[in-house]
Amino acid sequence: MREAVFLRQNEARWKQYEQPAAGPEDLAARFVALTDDLAYAQTFYPGSPTTRYLNDLTARQHQALYKNKPESTGRFADFWRRELPLLVAQHHGPLTWSLVLFTLFTAIGALSAAYDDTFVRVVLGDAYVNQTLANIERGDPMAVYKGHDETPMFLLITMNNIYVSLVAYALGATLGLGTIWALFRNGVMLGSFQYFFYQKGLLLPSFLTIWIHGTLEISAIVLAGGAGLVMARGMLFPGTYSRTEAFRQAARDGLKLAIGLVPIFITAGFLEGFVTRHTEMPLLLSLLIIGSSAAFIIWYFILYPRQLASRR
Repeated sequence: MREAVFLRQNEARWKQYEQPAAGPEDLAARFVALTDDLAYAQTFYPGSPTTRYLNDLTARQHQALYKNKPESTGRFADFWRRELPLLVAQHHGPLTWSLVLFTLFTAIGALSAAYDDTFVRVVLGDAYVNQTLANIERGDPMAVYKGHDETPMFLLITMNNIYVSLVAYALGATLGLGTIWALFRNGVMLGSFQYFFYQKGLLLPSFLTIWIHGTLEISAIVLAGGAGLVMARGMLFPGTYSRTEAFRQAARDGLKLAIGLVPIFITAGFLEGFVTRHTEMPLLLSLLIIGSSAAFIIWYFILYPRQLASRR
């Protein structure tokens, strides 16, 4: 892009930034936008008047942003209250694609299990299938969730889920192919797993047990895949930025999305370690936990980001 075009497209906005900000949120948004513009100008127009102007304007915004810093304790909470939801709103495209792909792969897993009796054993392993069949014959099909002590199970599951999410994000660096493979693997596993219980006439009992923790866990895996696709999009479609700069920004945003899922994985791990094992719990309690988890995911990752973005 020519410097004159770059200047013409953004000059009016920069002039607005010379006026006092409406509040802390506006000031932070200005600073982020200006640093992006400055990075682009430094890459393509080093030493130009536009770059010097942006450098000066960014420095003034930085000074205004950080001159009152005693509220550092609020930064941690603000990440989940505002920054993460706004990132979700900003990158709704890759996150939606992650959900679509995961749903497709889950359907593929279910269809494969329906047409090939051995497919479940390939995906889940003979040991797990044989153990579950033995548990079904004993009248306790969900006994696999009772085989370990609560605390070690909670810690192991939580660490594994966080690891899976970070890997799904990091694989975005493979132009998204690794992330899609991670979504494929988890989706096919879920689809074949649920169809296995459907074949045994246990779809409802398995749903009421597994989705106590699975609602949060599966949702977070899909979101982690979306974080990887965010990074991949920055590499493939840099827009007006250099590919390196676009990748840097996308990788940063994707990492924030992946890290923001940690509390959800901790909650899901707690539910799987301490709650899911109680297969005798009342139907209404199971539905309440599943419904509350689903309502939170829908509100925090769909409704609230849109509402927050519209205010801005």
